[in-house]
Amino acid sequence: MTALPDFDAHAARIAEHGYTIVENAIEPDLVGELDETLRRLEKDLGIVPTDNPFEGANTVRIYNLLARGKVFERIPVHDRVLPIVDRVLDSGCLVSSLSSIAIDPGEAAQPIHADDQLIPIAKPHVATVCNTMWAITDFTDANGATRIIPGSHTRDRSPTYLKHYDSIAAEMSRGSVLIWHGSLWHGGGANSTDTRRVGIAMNYCAGFMRQQENQQLGIPPATARAFSPRLQELCGFGIYSGLIGHIDKRSPIQVLFGESPKSGIVWDV
Repeated sequence: MTALPDFDAHAARIAEHGYTIVENAIEPDLVGELDETLRRLEKDLGIVPTDNPFEGANTVRIYNLLARGKVFERIPVHDRVLPIVDRVLDSGCLVSSLSSIAIDPGEAAQPIHADDQLIPIAKPHVATVCNTMWAITDFTDANGATRIIPGSHTRDRSPTYLKHYDSIAAEMSRGSVLIWHGSLWHGGGANSTDTRRVGIAMNYCAGFMRQQENQQLGIPPATARAFSPRLQELCGFGIYSGLIGHIDKRSPIQVLFGESPKSGIVWDV
């Protein structure tokens, strides 16, 4: 590998433009192992597209990757990526989600959105979210590279869902990583080629975005199961705005207690 990236320069680009690309950040052998593992998981788990406007009709997504294999443990702590995220958030940041996104031929462009759009605080604001996209294949304008609107992280609002906005493709070569401020307006691109575009979304959030005491581990499941539904939600066993806190698109209440949620995941609703 080449010398380490200029972390400060990348962080400065995110502050100014809302994003940066670290070219050839990931070791080729790691990219190859990740690609092979994702193919195996897709087959073994029987993963198919969800078919909603946000997740896509021809896009295969595998969630909760840290529970799927040892190789995924190398992603959140990668020494060419995490130091940049640390500069955007701080060294107390947390893993928010780790999932794969494989855009197949024929997929339409994803609606433009901001990753912190469901967090109800006035914009612009300091970064509460910093997300990354690992290119497991080349990302091109034609095959569905992430589309971005530079500078949009400084706007005083989030985009209107399903509205069209002019954007540019964040093209990058296999093994490169796109890093962006959580307020940046962006979305997956359309794939008009005959090959799949594969990426891994490694998402982080600020460390202050959690409870002071870890209620989910501190309270025995048998005790929490006997709580009222509202108390379960207050202790973090529900999901916020139909998304934040989900486990494989299910609420902790479903996973731990087998109970039905009041509403589904926001992308399906």
